[in-house]
Amino acid sequence: MLALQSITDEIADLKTSRRAVILAHHYQDREIQDLADAVGDSLELARKARDFSGDVIAFCGVWFMAETAKVLNPERIVVVPDRDAGCSLVDSCPVDQLRAWKAVDPDHVIVAYINTSVEVKAESDILCTSRNAVKVVNSIPAHKPVLFLPDINLGNYVREQTGRTNMKVWQGACIVHATFAARKLLAARGEHPAALVAAHPECPKDVLQMADFIGSTSAIVDWCAAQDAQEFIVMTESGVRYSLEKMAPRKTFHFLPNEQCNCSECPYMKRNTLEKLRDALRDLDPRVELSAETIARARLPIDRMLAIR
Repeated sequence: MLALQSITDEIADLKTSRRAVILAHHYQDREIQDLADAVGDSLELARKARDFSGDVIAFCGVWFMAETAKVLNPERIVVVPDRDAGCSLVDSCPVDQLRAWKAVDPDHVIVAYINTSVEVKAESDILCTSRNAVKVVNSIPAHKPVLFLPDINLGNYVREQTGRTNMKVWQGACIVHATFAARKLLAARGEHPAALVAAHPECPKDVLQMADFIGSTSAIVDWCAAQDAQEFIVMTESGVRYSLEKMAPRKTFHFLPNEQCNCSECPYMKRNTLEKLRDALRDLDPRVELSAETIARARLPIDRMLAIR
């Protein structure tokens, strides 16, 4: 306890001296969430990054989130506790492959999920998150063909919700959500018959078909807290348990293991620790550095996304 208190005190002192803000995704460990100025999903944190006042943003999430924060705050220093906090969705959509696709088929409107590299964002027309993806695609004139990237499950869900027959979907997937199995959810519903099911739209279709609610991480938290039900099966990364228990402390939440690791944790999100956060604030490293051209090109599709309510 003394060691933990010492690190949190160091972080608090560094935060003050650096005029820093700490942003944390719901999937971060609770010790980091407790220190954060804001906890949220990708859309909420993008807005927080744009609107805060200060000199340094410490982004406790994964690298693409910090890149987005840097695009929105080019004059500020943006650091991440661990440079290797990546994302399988980012890896599934290299920018050279997108450029090659655009060269062959240039007429499509490129809708990029926020879980992409800043270079891919710069090649896109508009961004989206899991919270606003349906609204974003509906904002595009119906006659225009769409390429949605990179998450196949989210893309297929959006295509179904919007009825867009002229929408193509990239073949990427989240290593956590894509490996949730419908058979395990079916078994869990048998064990907890009173539980409602809340699922992230990155889950496979057969999982989503059994869900009582489908939404982004923060939307799941809000929905579970608002229901009269007292028990839930939550089909997303288990780090969100802390936010759920804070919002609804008398309710019970069940998380299912996926097929990859017999857990429901994102290995990239869990790379961040209090020690690494302290070091990042102290050393201002690992630091997100982007060219002015990349920032300018990526800013436009991000602003288009943020303008949609």
